[in-house]
Amino acid sequence: MTETFSLGKSPINEGSCITACRWGLVRPQVRGGKMVALLPFEYDYAPTPNMNSLCELPYSPSRIRFPMVRESYLKNGPASRDKRGNDRWVRVTWDQALDLVAKEMKRVYKDYGPSSMFGRSYGWMSTGKINAAINLQQRLLNLCGGFIGCINSYSTAAIGRILPYVIGVADPRSTSWDNVLKNSKRVVLWGCDPLVTNDIDWLTTLHNGAGYFRALKESGIKTIDINPIRTDTGEYLGSEWIAPVPGTDCALMLGMIYELEKSGKADKEFLKKYTSGYDKFLDYVLGKSDNTPKTPEWAAKITGVPAEKIVSLAHELQENRTMIMMGWGIQRIQFGEQPHWMGFTLASVLGQIGLPGGGIGTNYQYSNGGSPVAYGPFLGGISGAVKPVLPFNQNWKGSKVIPVARFVECFLHPGKTIDFNGTKVTYPEVKMVMWAGGNPFAHQPQTNKLAEAWKKPETVVVTDNVWTATARHADIVLPATTQFEHNDITNIGTYSNDGLVAMQQAIEPQWESKPDYWIFSQLAKRMGCEQQFTEGLDEMGWIKRVYEESRQLGTKMGVALPSFEDFWKKGYFLYDVKPADRDFVAFADFRADPETNDLSTESGKIQIFSPKIHSYGYKDCLGHPSYLEPTECLNTPNRKYPLSYMACKSRYRMHSQLDGAVGHYFADIRGREPLWIHPDNASARGIKNGDIVMVKNDRGAALAGAYVTDRVRKDAVVLHHGAWYAPKKMKDGTLLDIHGNSNTLSMDVPTSNLACGNIASSGLVDVVKYTGELPSVYVWEELEYTE
Repeated sequence: MTETFSLGKSPINEGSCITACRWGLVRPQVRGGKMVALLPFEYDYAPTPNMNSLCELPYSPSRIRFPMVRESYLKNGPASRDKRGNDRWVRVTWDQALDLVAKEMKRVYKDYGPSSMFGRSYGWMSTGKINAAINLQQRLLNLCGGFIGCINSYSTAAIGRILPYVIGVADPRSTSWDNVLKNSKRVVLWGCDPLVTNDIDWLTTLHNGAGYFRALKESGIKTIDINPIRTDTGEYLGSEWIAPVPGTDCALMLGMIYELEKSGKADKEFLKKYTSGYDKFLDYVLGKSDNTPKTPEWAAKITGVPAEKIVSLAHELQENRTMIMMGWGIQRIQFGEQPHWMGFTLASVLGQIGLPGGGIGTNYQYSNGGSPVAYGPFLGGISGAVKPVLPFNQNWKGSKVIPVARFVECFLHPGKTIDFNGTKVTYPEVKMVMWAGGNPFAHQPQTNKLAEAWKKPETVVVTDNVWTATARHADIVLPATTQFEHNDITNIGTYSNDGLVAMQQAIEPQWESKPDYWIFSQLAKRMGCEQQFTEGLDEMGWIKRVYEESRQLGTKMGVALPSFEDFWKKGYFLYDVKPADRDFVAFADFRADPETNDLSTESGKIQIFSPKIHSYGYKDCLGHPSYLEPTECLNTPNRKYPLSYMACKSRYRMHSQLDGAVGHYFADIRGREPLWIHPDNASARGIKNGDIVMVKNDRGAALAGAYVTDRVRKDAVVLHHGAWYAPKKMKDGTLLDIHGNSNTLSMDVPTSNLACGNIASSGLVDVVKYTGELPSVYVWEELEYTE
């Protein structure tokens, strides 16, 4: 068991290093070979509150300790797949596990070809460039002949599809915070909670945004929090709170646009010069195309926001330099393409796009967007995009790429053809799943449906470091190290590019875990493509290569990076920010000269009406932004369930990561995910603070702990995203998630035919006080196995 229980080190043998994770740069403190504490990086603006959970992660009871195989799979192979999630586990050696995986890969590639291999994997794997599980797995599978690829993300499927039509890019750079603080008079937090979501970064972070929010609070700039819940950010800033009915943001914006148009406050000069198709959209706003004028009174009936507030808000934003900071949660709903399209339309009617401190930004809440971009080279990594080298069956059946959130439908209905973004996609037939560095049992809507679909493929292999539900529903499980147990390297700041950090190994790999690079190198060896996979380099060899490549690029840019030895010794290198980047204004060049700096859209302008989208003929995504009533919402006539359901991001996790660590002891209520419920709704059901409740609809039922609070709108409830799925068949036959996994309740239908994104935060539920047996949350416990 490697050095896990080594007594060779004195308990006063002390050491420290530096490494990085999604929550920031940290300095592990090690005594006697054990990590006993994490200290934040000295230049971190707001160290994560999850330090304790991160420090415990390598030693968590939920850790995958050894290579494991399902008992029935060892005996009967794919014929036993109905037992996934309900079988005993057998500990095997690494050689046994790797041989078994390679044997199955060869069989599937030979008999069915690459169109039967599902290996995209989706998730926030290790932040390092070398032990990036998804890249490594894709590299291996591409060398072997290919695999079913995925497009979109669970985070940004709808916005990522619609904005290229509207402004030419999926993720536009935001106006810098320095510029906002100097010029904005109003900041609108629309459907976002940056002080929660900016705790993490796709790479790693200095939490730059926290310093700017502190400055915003002291600035005197008025902030407005538009959200069915009172966000942590709005609470900190003391923002005015406007709480629309969940899923009705477009109706609210339409009421504002109508008011600006009718009062003569719409910026007609901006609309004429910088946008295309406003006249067609205006027919919709005024009711000429559908006999329904989108008046503030019309919007008030839908949103629950008084008409006079809609009117005053429209004028307030028009009369003041306004930055609309629009989050991503409002596009993870049915018809999720519409809110951001409508947001850019509202910003166009206000006419402030391209002005200092004005307009709209869509990533202030992610990876500290809006922080100034530093000047320096960006690291490369180990590419997954390589050509096949093995002569396996290339008889491809179906589409090569599918929308990631539709993979359950793909498993269940191979051969089915769907609409997607103006094209057709045909589902291939999946025979083998290789999933690394992610937990779809947290991401994918309607988890009980996923659990059934997960039994369709013949073999499932999962590589991870903890026993997520995905690992528990696998056939073969390969234990990977955490970021504290291997070396690596990464950039700091996805948007801000603050510099580079060495990810120095703090402790020995625990139990029999291995770095992802080692795991996939060993599989490549067994598949006969080791040289092409490793290119003759070990882990440290790759780290040095990507650093030296960046160092050479830095020389061309005029940025002198130190030698690798000096960099590794110090552990980090920070870049400088140029004055122009500190004062960046989004779309300023376009506003100054829209012909020279035209957008990559159909007209070169902001596309308020899109002839291309109109030509698709989609009823769920028209040629202009629209309010489309969700099939399940508080406005649904004769609705079966009375409460609107939201799944927001948790401050204690990153998706489902860290749920198995110590954070749940203070984050949960009697081991259950807290459910935010308004006092009036709780009182009507006899529910008190701290009670265990059951949240239910036709898709599933979950236990939660009642958190009675007026920080959520009446008739809406919030179950934060990411609690580990813990299904249990109760005595009455009910399949109950006993921990509070939010996606047990969500609907697995596409946002629309345009994006085919996921719906994680809309629908209807009921909540009742739970008085039955209260099982222990077994998913946190050490997994039982046989030798």
